[in-house]
Order: sequence, then C-alpha cells, then structure tokens
Amino acid sequence: SPLADVFRSAAEAGPNDILKLYNQKGNLVNISPKLEENTPDSRYKLDVVAAHCDGRRSVAEKLGFDIQKMESRLELLEKKVLIDGGEIPTVVYELRNKVEEFRDKLESVEHLSWLGLTKEFVASSTNHLPFYKQKLRKTQEEQKRVWEKFSKISHLQLTDDIREYLRQPTFDNWQWEDAEMMLLLQQMYIDLDFIAKFNIEMPILQNFLFEVFRHYNNVPFHNFKHCFCVSQMMYGIIWRVDLPKLIGHQECLVMITSAICHDLDHPGYNNAYQVNAGTELALRYNDISPLENHHCSVAFKILEKPHCNIFKNLSPEIFKQVREGIIRCILATDMAKHNEILNGFKDIISTFDFSNKVHKDLLTKICIKVADISNEARPMDVAEPWIDCLLQEFFNQSDMEKLEGLPVAPFMDREKVTKHTSQTGFIRFVLLPLFESLGLLFPKLDEHIIEPVRTALKYYSEMAQALEEEKKRTNERKDSLTNGSNTVTKKNIEANSTTSSSSSSLSHNGKRPGSGKGAPNNPHVSAVKDKKFVSKSPSPSSSATKSTTKTK
Repeated sequence: SPLADVFRSAAEAGPNDILKLYNQKGNLVNISPKLEENTPDSRYKLDVVAAHCDGRRSVAEKLGFDIQKMESRLELLEKKVLIDGGEIPTVVYELRNKVEEFRDKLESVEHLSWLGLTKEFVASSTNHLPFYKQKLRKTQEEQKRVWEKFSKISHLQLTDDIREYLRQPTFDNWQWEDAEMMLLLQQMYIDLDFIAKFNIEMPILQNFLFEVFRHYNNVPFHNFKHCFCVSQMMYGIIWRVDLPKLIGHQECLVMITSAICHDLDHPGYNNAYQVNAGTELALRYNDISPLENHHCSVAFKILEKPHCNIFKNLSPEIFKQVREGIIRCILATDMAKHNEILNGFKDIISTFDFSNKVHKDLLTKICIKVADISNEARPMDVAEPWIDCLLQEFFNQSDMEKLEGLPVAPFMDREKVTKHTSQTGFIRFVLLPLFESLGLLFPKLDEHIIEPVRTALKYYSEMAQALEEEKKRTNERKDSLTNGSNTVTKKNIEANSTTSSSSSSLSHNGKRPGSGKGAPNNPHVSAVKDKKFVSKSPSPSSSATKSTTKTK
C-alpha cells in the first residue's frame, strides 16, 4: 500500500523486508491509515526485523493458496463475463467482496506477527522488547522523583475545600500527580481518625504509601491511579453513609487499606490469561484467583517490612482480624465470584443486621466491589479516559493471546469490541445491579453514585443505537447500489460510502447530561484546580487550621 511504501522509504527498507512499528511503551502498532498521530514526546520506533523475505510465498505456504493469484484469476473471470454477457452476475460480485474481506482480515492482524499467521514470536536484534517482556516496574529515577516530591509535601495540610471534595464521587483523579495522590491517601487515614485509634506512626504510613506506589506497575489500567480512584470512592462511601458508626473503625481501616492494595503488582493480564498460559501465578495458586491471591501476598510482604508496617502497634488478635478482613476484601474483587457475592448480599438485605459479623463481612465485599468498578459513577470527562485505558489493556492481552494461540474473549478483541456496546452491556448486567443492591441498604447513595450510572447507561445505549443505525444505513446504501447496477465497481461504492458517511455522521457532542470539563455545578472544582494546601504539619484532628496557602 502507499502508506507501507512511505514507511519502507523512511526505514530505507526493500520491498521484501519486514517492518515493525512500536509505540513509546513498546507495544506493536498496526501500520494503517488509522495510525494515531505521535508527538516529539511520544515518538514511534520503526524497526526492520527481517530482510529479503518473500512474504507472498510464505503466506501462500501457510494458507495453502496464494490470495493474490486468486484475485488475479477473479479479475480475469470478471473481464471474460463482461465480454461474453455484458454484466457481472451477483455471485461474482459477492465472491470478490469475500476475497477483499479476507484480505482486510489478514492485514488487520498483520501487526501480531511478521506474517500475521505464525504463533511464534521471534525477538528482533534490537533492545526494544515486546510489551509482555518489558520490566513494568517504575524506574529508579521515577521512584526517586516521586519520593522527593512526596517528602516535600507530606507535612502540608489540605484545605477544607479539598478535604470535602475528596469525599465526592465527582473527584477528578486526572488533575493530580502521583505524589499528590499519596498525600490525599494519607489524609484519608487522618480524617477517618485511623492515626489516633490504631496508633499509626506518620513516617511509617508515608513509607507504606510509597511502597504501595512502587509496587503498582506501568500498565494502562490497573495502575496506581486506579488504586487511588478505588480508594477515593471507598472513602466517599464511608463518609456518605457514616460506616464508622455502623460497622466500626476497624472494618473501615480494613476497607480503605484493602482498596489501596487490591491490585498490587498487577501485570496487565487477567486471570483467564494466567490460567490459559499456565503462568507462574496460576501454578502457584492452582488456578484459583491467581491475581487476587498475588495482590494479597504483595500487600503483606510490604507490611512485613518494619518501616512500612502501619499495623505494628495492633495487638496480635486485632492484627489477625485486620489481616483476615483485607484478604477477604481483596479476594472479593475477582469478578469470577461476582454473582455468588451479589446474590448472597441480596438474600440478606431485607434482614440486614449491622451487629451480625457475616452480614458485615458481606457488606465489606460489596463495598470494595462497588468501588472497584465505580468509574461510571463519575462525570464523563473523568470516566471516559478510563474506558480507553481498560480497552488498551484488553487489546494488549488479546494481541498476546493471538500470538500464543490462546483463547481470546470477544470483549477484549480489538476486531470485535466497541466502546459503547461494551459499556452498555457491562453497566446494564453487572454494574447497575450491584450498585442498586447497595442502594437498597443505603438509599442516600442513590443520588450520588447510582443515578449517574443510570445516566451513563442511557448515554451509551443511545450512542450504541445511533452507531448501529448508521451502520445499517451504510449497508443499505451498499445493497441498493449493488442491486441497482451489476457493473458497479468497488471504487464507486467506497466513494459513495465515504461521502454519505461524512454527511450523516453523528453530531452527538460525546458528553452525558450534567458532565463535562469544569463541572459547573460542583462547588469544589476551583479548589481542585488550584490544588491548595496549608503548610502545616497534618494532624489526626479532622479540623484544618488555615495559615499560609500554597497554590500549584
């Protein structure tokens, strides 16, 4: 193709050389007209990974036939039919469409390997490793930079405006850097009175939070920002329904700490991949919630370090209860257990007893599950980037599964999934029933986190329907052109389709009602954008003394 020729020219590669394009993270990128624009700060890397390869012959050997020869024979057949009969039969036209679809299919997966057909990965001679072999941990330079900033700001006290905003589901995580999010997590422990009640030493809490940060990997979705978002939503729920009064501070300590630790050292590949690929984690945990068990293990390895053990002043009996609670909550985030946990909670809602340990344990599981998948309860400009992050992680996994010949879930396949349809199904069948069940126990959550989810479902349903109708109209136009003239060429169809598509494109502005940058109805937005701190040492007290203000 002309685009491929441009890349070959840039790489000074021959016609039978094989090129691979990588993004800044080392992911393979498909060379196509849909290629995203890069910037000087996010350059692509183009490698010649093999030279003098007769790709056409190799593909023919793998397929058992040469698709280019088939196209040539089809063209000759069309010409002969035109000469003899004056028109092309529908069956020939359909045959050409199928051949073109097959070619498109091959080209769309060509980025998965050199030829798009082999499952073996052959490493290039460069040091640019594929995504799954990269060291996902943060670099020493990055860790040092974040620690130095956190050390400088960890003594600052947040203003009342920010502390109040931190309790809202509208909180925008994208406005905060890693060190600042660590400061916000620290404030959660202060304002929930954990420091005083459990005798947590502030330097040890800061060491713990930094170690947690270090052990979240640089993956698209399950990273430190996700950890913070889950913790912040959990924090908001605790305040909204006054859980310390209902189930006690110890259970709230368990819930916040579990949220912070719930995805530690996540590799960016889910349990299905771990089991199907027979990874070390799957073997270690016998295919039973391998990731969740690993997150628990990493959490307690961090807590095992004396300078990070925020529980060191607990009695052995209380520590045993806290440990059991953290394990219980983190293991509950395995979506394979979703129906079991949700159905169990529904069975006890009508007779829920806050003094019943079994009931309280189930409530903590439901709360962390709600917090874990709560992005759609946030404004669109906060929630939608998270969908893109999740889909990127899904696509990374499905690409690897195709390379390794493993089963691929349709909702992870870049060739099958669309954002709006996937979100519609997820919200309708998973997220909303979970949120509404918690809302039956705590009706005051309805306005703050459940109604926004209903709004999100309406938005994505309308978008999915609009896209489906547009697709249907496009197909109808193609069908009418085909039926109206048997001599219509592919170029005519593509030209017509392009013109029609652009003239009838969706005019939706891409925002749910009541969402958007700035969130004008939110009284705390200005405080967040200014990121105001009061430069005094944080106190276990919930009151904030304002003296001097630092603005970022």
